[in-house]
Amino acid sequence: MIQVLVCDDHQIVRQGIKQMLADAADIALAGEADCGPEALRQVRASRTPGSAIAPIDVVLMDIAMPQRDGLDVLRQLKTEFPKLPVLMLSTYPDKQYAVRSLKLGAAGYLNKSADSEQMIAAIRQVAVGRLFITPAVAEQLAATIRPGVAPEQPLHERLSHREWQVFRMLSQGSSVGEIAESLSLSSNTVSTYRARILEKTGARNDVELALYAVRADLTSV
Repeated sequence: MIQVLVCDDHQIVRQGIKQMLADAADIALAGEADCGPEALRQVRASRTPGSAIAPIDVVLMDIAMPQRDGLDVLRQLKTEFPKLPVLMLSTYPDKQYAVRSLKLGAAGYLNKSADSEQMIAAIRQVAVGRLFITPAVAEQLAATIRPGVAPEQPLHERLSHREWQVFRMLSQGSSVGEIAESLSLSSNTVSTYRARILEKTGARNDVELALYAVRADLTSV
């Protein structure tokens, strides 16, 4: 049996995924979590030597969550459990997060609109150590590694993961103090990230940063 942990902050989404998984005889629900820290706790508990809990084989991880976003939790999981497959789930368009997720170690990226057959197939695929990549995501990956070609990279793609988090919040109107509290960082650290973001995107202030996000179609991120 493939033991799956479902992590999403919306109960109705978790319920829908559980119903999908119930159709597969070789997949079992190991647990569910409504935030990143709870997902980390359950994975650690299942992987503790001598634990009575069955080890979690695959994690289904939402990207947009409170406390710690899915990409942050993904990085932590891959640091502690490098071989644990994490399948990222999102309502965002593939172009926003798919390649970024894979670069951080995700075993695959799946939109929440996927049907049960595709989700079950993805779980089975990553459970045996393979990547799950849709044709659309494969095309994006190919564009980044074409030999002899240096594709024009969007300015925001140059941002590190933490810079991306700060950029997203700045473009949505959050203050440095609010970002610091949300990401558990000091205001000075956030200000440093902000300066790097402005430099990399060519924006001169937060207003231009918000305009950049609109022009790059990143306002829904």
